[in-house]
Amino acid sequence: MTQSAYVLLGLTAMVAALVAVLTFAVLKFVAGARQARRHLRADGGPEGDFVSSALEEAIARLKQQEAAMSARAVASERLSSQIVESLTAGLLVVGGTGRVEILNPAAHRLLRVGAAEPGADYRDLLKAAPALREVMEECLATRQPIVRRSVQMDTPDGPVHFGVSVSPLGDARDPAAICLFSDLTNVIELEEQLRLKETLARLGELTAGLAHEFRNGLATIHGYSRLLAPEGLPAAYRPYVLAIRQETETLGQVVTNFLNFARPEKPLLAPVALEPLIRRATDELRHELPAAATIDISGEFGRILGDEVLLRQMFGNLLRNAVEACETAGIRPQVVIEGRVDQGRRTCRITVSDNGPGIPEGDRARVFQPFFTTRSRGTGLGLSVVQKIVVMHNGRVAIGASPAGGACVDVSFPAA
Repeated sequence: MTQSAYVLLGLTAMVAALVAVLTFAVLKFVAGARQARRHLRADGGPEGDFVSSALEEAIARLKQQEAAMSARAVASERLSSQIVESLTAGLLVVGGTGRVEILNPAAHRLLRVGAAEPGADYRDLLKAAPALREVMEECLATRQPIVRRSVQMDTPDGPVHFGVSVSPLGDARDPAAICLFSDLTNVIELEEQLRLKETLARLGELTAGLAHEFRNGLATIHGYSRLLAPEGLPAAYRPYVLAIRQETETLGQVVTNFLNFARPEKPLLAPVALEPLIRRATDELRHELPAAATIDISGEFGRILGDEVLLRQMFGNLLRNAVEACETAGIRPQVVIEGRVDQGRRTCRITVSDNGPGIPEGDRARVFQPFFTTRSRGTGLGLSVVQKIVVMHNGRVAIGASPAGGACVDVSFPAA
C-alpha cells in the first residue's frame, strides 16, 4: 500500500507539472498569433484575409485544447486530493524548515490531533509521539529512506504501535520528507496473544506429568503419616508427625492448583454482560473479606463473548489478590473496579485498583509467571491463572500503579 501511494502521488505531480508547461506554451502561442493577425489585417489583401482566417481557426483549436488541459489539471488535482483523503494510512509531508505541508484525515485520527495550522512545525505536531518525531528527524538529517520501522505512542488508552516508512524529498538545501504510517496495535497484540497461548500450552505439556507424580508421592507420604497415631508416640515426636501431615496437605493443594492451571481448557463462549458478572463475583467473595474492606464498582462495562465461570474465577482472583495485598501491609482494603467501553477500538476495558503497597516496577513483568509472589504466603498462581483466562478470551492484561499508590490491573477484551 505504501509503494502504491508513492506511485500515485508521483504520477499526480508529474501530470500537474506537464499541464502547467503545456498551458504556458499555449498561452504564449496564442499571444503571438493574435499579434500576427493584427499585422496581417493592417496589411490587407486576400492573402492576409486567408492567413488571418487560418490563424483564427488555430486560435480556436488552441483555446479548446487549453480548456481541455485546464479540465485535466483540475481533475488531476481532485484525484490527488482524493488519494490523500482516502488513504487509510497516515500521511505527513514535511517541507523546508520543518513546516507541515500535508496531514491527511487518517493522520489526524491516528495521532489524535486537530487540524494543523498553516506552516505549523512537525516537531510541535508530534509532541505526543516522540518516537515518530525522531524517525522524521533521522530521515531529514541523513537523507536516507526508512522502511517499516515500528514505533510506539503512549496514549491514555494504552500504547499504540505504528509501522512507519519515511522517504526524503527535495535536496539538501531544502530538505523535506514524506511519511506514511499505519496502526499495527491489533496485529502486535494478536501476536502477543498467540505467543502466550503457545507458552501456556508448552508449559502444560511439560509439567502436567511431573506434577501428577509429585501429587502421588505426597499422597503416599501423607497416608503413611496418618497411620502414625500421635497419642502412641513419645511427646517429643508428636509435633513432627503433625507437621508432616500439614506440610503434605499444603504441598498437595499447591500441586493440585498447578495441575488445574496447566490443564488445557476450552472456554464455553457465550454473550456475557460484564457488570452483573463482576458484581456476582464480588458477592461470592464477600464472606472471605474483612468487614472493613470496601469494593466500589462504576463505569460502563459492556458485553463480550466469554465463559462466565472462568471470568468469575478471574475477577475473584483479582479481588482476592488486591485485598490480601492491603491486609499484608496492614492497610484497610479499598478496591475500585472501573469499566469503560472503547467504541473506536471495540474493546471493553476493566481496571481493578487498590490502595495497598503496590508492585515494584521491576517485578511487574514477572507477576504473571507461575509461583512468583511478592508475599510471604500464597502460591503465586493467582495472577498466572488470570493471565491464562484473559488470553483464552483473546484479551490482554497489564499491571501498573493506581492513583492511591497501590496496584492497578488493566484488563481488556474484544467487545461483542
